[in-house]
Amino acid sequence: MSYRQLLETTSTSNQDTAPFFGFIGAAAALVFSCMGAAYGTAKSGVGIASMGVMRPELVMKSIVPVVMAGVLGIYGLIIAVIISTGVNPASYTLYDGFAHLASGLACGLAGLAAGMAIGIVGDAGVRANAQQPKLFVGMILILIFAEALALYGLIVGIILSSKAGASTSD
Repeated sequence: MSYRQLLETTSTSNQDTAPFFGFIGAAAALVFSCMGAAYGTAKSGVGIASMGVMRPELVMKSIVPVVMAGVLGIYGLIIAVIISTGVNPASYTLYDGFAHLASGLACGLAGLAAGMAIGIVGDAGVRANAQQPKLFVGMILILIFAEALALYGLIVGIILSSKAGASTSD
């Protein structure tokens, strides 16, 4: 049996499993992004609580990392909705499933990494800001660059998700 024949029989016999990969991609996008959001929120929240004991007037100003971490979960939700609406068992191919899996992993893992960065920077940043207010702008800039990592994952996830269905449109 040639490689081409093997590939053709594999791709036609495994069409029943293709939606599995798409749904795993949707779940991965949401779960990993929310894990990043939860870590970023928790780690920053610990810093805010610690800092708020000595400088309670800075608590509301220090909420920025928590808000930025929360946005990561929204990125995962967006990709999960895009993927789940694109899964049609009647015409869904393995190519589509793998495209959606890659889309979900790209967004989810980028969101997880960004959440870890936001949490660590947020925790240290709000504590440092309580001691030296001139550090606030620097902390915000670092948080923006950390958030950009998740935004890159969202963009790549949208591009990869749009590739699904391309194999049948030829």
